[in-house]
Amino acid sequence: MEEAYLQHLSELNVSDLRRLMETYGEDVWNYAYVITRNTHTADDVAQEVFIKAYRSFAGFRGEASIKTWLLKIARNTALSYRMKPFLRKVLLFGDRMPDGVSPLSTSDQRAPSAEAEYMERESADQLWRQVLKLPTKFRDPLVLSAHYGLSMEEISAVTGASLGTVKSRIHRAKKKIADAWEGEIVDE
Repeated sequence: MEEAYLQHLSELNVSDLRRLMETYGEDVWNYAYVITRNTHTADDVAQEVFIKAYRSFAGFRGEASIKTWLLKIARNTALSYRMKPFLRKVLLFGDRMPDGVSPLSTSDQRAPSAEAEYMERESADQLWRQVLKLPTKFRDPLVLSAHYGLSMEEISAVTGASLGTVKSRIHRAKKKIADAWEGEIVDE
């Protein structure tokens, strides 16, 4: 999709919105899942993000990339969902992904054998379980950096944290993951 094209529009039409959803829909849903830890809530958040983007596109100033803008909307929307009292109660019972589903996995990757594929998937699942256990203030910057490839400045814009705080939180998140990963290996 041509970001430059979209950045000069004053409003979105339905076909532009569809292209936006096709291009960034998976990223928005995955990030919503990382924050909410619930597939149904991530679905709702992702839908709401694109509704908000459609309604407020005229306010998009182009100071950040469209992806960064959408991820910021996703973060704010997901955090709002998490604060709703009803959802907090529901999430106590339904915050697990179905067995074998990794929130950020892609089906395009193939391993040379079934055994190798299983081992790779199991390692990735273990790693994501550790990432999802992190407190939000560490998890969000790490996911935005490692999975989405955002720069420190873009992460700062999405999270509202200062650049130094973002760098520190990513470093601390990596340390926590490494320590937890090492602990899992020793426990086996």
